[in-house]
Amino acid sequence: MAAETKESAKNSGDTQTKKPKEYTWGLGRRKTAVARVRIAPGQGNIQINRRDVAAYFTEEQDRKAVHAPLVTTDTTDRFDVWANVRGGGPTGQAGAVLLGIARALVKVEPELEPSLRAGRYLTRDPRMVERKKYGQKGARRRFQFSKR
Repeated sequence: MAAETKESAKNSGDTQTKKPKEYTWGLGRRKTAVARVRIAPGQGNIQINRRDVAAYFTEEQDRKAVHAPLVTTDTTDRFDVWANVRGGGPTGQAGAVLLGIARALVKVEPELEPSLRAGRYLTRDPRMVERKKYGQKGARRRFQFSKR
């Protein structure tokens, strides 16, 4: 009986319930950076790690990279973007966010795929840092040769 009254009290009444936003997720990777991106219909706000995109990415090329898929598909003012990025440096993180946004856009509107694929926004950049080899100073650099 007590459970019924709790349920009826919870369901009845004029409490305003917020309608949950419908998020679409996209995962992006570049070098060692991983970005978990979610988009939802909105006004075009972009947040990276809970900071504005202009505050997070100080380089203009990185900000342009993040905006590129939205500008190409002309959806800049239609979606809000939230991204959590870890690992790598600023350029790698920007590339990871770019790929995440592009993948999320394709999930929301599949008809955007040809334009995103033409701009190479759906292609994961496979280039990674080459490992250092033993007996050498780096991946390719050798120790200085001494003839005598």
